[in-house]
Amino acid sequence: MRRKFIWSSLLAFLIVIQVKSQESLKKVYDEELNPMEQIDDALTKAKSEGKFVVCQVGGNWCSWCLRFADFITKDASISKVIQDNFVYIHVNYSPQKKLTQEQAALTEQMLNRLHHPTRFGFPVFVVLDTDGEVLHIQDSSFLEEGKGYNLEKVLRFFTCWTPKAVNQTSK
Repeated sequence: MRRKFIWSSLLAFLIVIQVKSQESLKKVYDEELNPMEQIDDALTKAKSEGKFVVCQVGGNWCSWCLRFADFITKDASISKVIQDNFVYIHVNYSPQKKLTQEQAALTEQMLNRLHHPTRFGFPVFVVLDTDGEVLHIQDSSFLEEGKGYNLEKVLRFFTCWTPKAVNQTSK
């Protein structure tokens, strides 16, 4: 009986720790945005600035999504690569949430437009060129290290998909 109590207490403690750690991360996904308009707006901005768009698909329900958003804002080298080369957006996807017909239709349009990236888990990153064509879908598990992300792998992902890098290889 005592052993069961200890295990139950430990489990409850771990759940509280997980919830608290997720609460401390900034929520970056706006569930009210129309994802198609969000992508269109990002593409307009990217085209005028000569940048690509990175769509980080996930949601505020995803602790790994929030960790990545936090990770890239806290590292100056990653922030600079993103700022100089990309329009970066957080595209909300809510698999567990009940959606209205309109929301479900918009979600399906978004998934079609981004070539159904959810098959890779969350977060997943979709790089779009200035015409909105999908250049690359990045599975975030390859960027992970322990309970966070690997700086070198994340930098390599972003630097390999800058407009300069892509346009250099296509000539």
